[in-house]
Amino acid sequence: MQLFGNRRTFRLFPKMYGVMPYVFLIYLTIPLYYLTEEPVVKASLGYGMLLLFVLSYRQLYFSLQNHERYLIGWLAVHILIILIFSCFYDLFYLFLGFFPANFIGWFPKKRQFHIGLAALFILGLVPVVYHSLTASIEDAFFLLPFLIIMLLSPFGIRSMNKQVELEHKLKAANKQIDELVKREERVRIARDLHDTLGHTLSLITLKSQLAHRLIEVQPERAKAETKEIETTSRTALHQVRELVTSMKAVTIMEELQEIQKLLRAAGITFHIKREVSVEEIPLLTQNIISMCLKEITTNVVKHSQAANCYLTLGGMDKNLFVRVKDDGAGLEQKHGDGNGIRGMKERLALIDASLSVENSQGTLVEMLIPIVKKDKKEEDAL
Repeated sequence: MQLFGNRRTFRLFPKMYGVMPYVFLIYLTIPLYYLTEEPVVKASLGYGMLLLFVLSYRQLYFSLQNHERYLIGWLAVHILIILIFSCFYDLFYLFLGFFPANFIGWFPKKRQFHIGLAALFILGLVPVVYHSLTASIEDAFFLLPFLIIMLLSPFGIRSMNKQVELEHKLKAANKQIDELVKREERVRIARDLHDTLGHTLSLITLKSQLAHRLIEVQPERAKAETKEIETTSRTALHQVRELVTSMKAVTIMEELQEIQKLLRAAGITFHIKREVSVEEIPLLTQNIISMCLKEITTNVVKHSQAANCYLTLGGMDKNLFVRVKDDGAGLEQKHGDGNGIRGMKERLALIDASLSVENSQGTLVEMLIPIVKKDKKEEDAL
């Protein structure tokens, strides 16, 4: 239990509650004034109780801050002092009931809140009944609206605190989402840089090997290949600049042209079948599909030992399917989902798409993508 706050730096009230605890203290000047009109003994007892009231008031704040188990105990002290004042001094002292009502509204647990409400009800009922039996009942009825407001105030405070707590949680959640978006963006940029450069460098490697083989037997063709290597390397530099500066989206048709160049350089015949138009597909979706196609065809060149690669773009219902099949050695099952497949699945998950890979007289990779076509107005706005 924290009786005097931090030993090193004394604080009258916890910093987190701001100036409100000090504002409430102003109202204690009223009972201080009325106690001056009491007999000496009764006034002295009153001053002592008022001092204990201030101590319990302070400890309630620290108990709330630290979620201590003494919270209900200090509240009981608070309410008992108000009961003595309102029964044996003056019914007017019931106005001090707003002090415990404020704390009850701050109670974090439902059980504590309900106990506090019950105690507050007793605090309002007992003095009224006591004075109605010993004095005029009119005074008791005069305080009725005041008592109703006092009993309802914890609900208002609790509702306000819940709203503030929800706003804090929402702010924290938004901050976390922002961090996750930034992290995902960094991962995406890194992955796109890797995939783009990997694809282009594979093409440069293949052309370099081809030029090396042709340099003695067909020097003119070798010279043409080296010229293409230069062009491809410049393209790679241009791609890196685009990715870093503007992250330009690559359309499916643009990627298909690059795939055709890559497969032709590798000596693999490319067969394409288009059953649907892809121009109206959102650019984000096209970019993700393009990056996946780049990964798939790079793997065909590197690992399949295939002579043919077949690509089909088709549609069914509101879905687009993309199938890439080769007639190569097939998928090595022992490797399971490699980094490439895992990366494609992560990308496709962003647009609620799926990926399947299987052996089918070679390797068959299929993407199933839900498509929401844009309005012309939305497309123009972009």
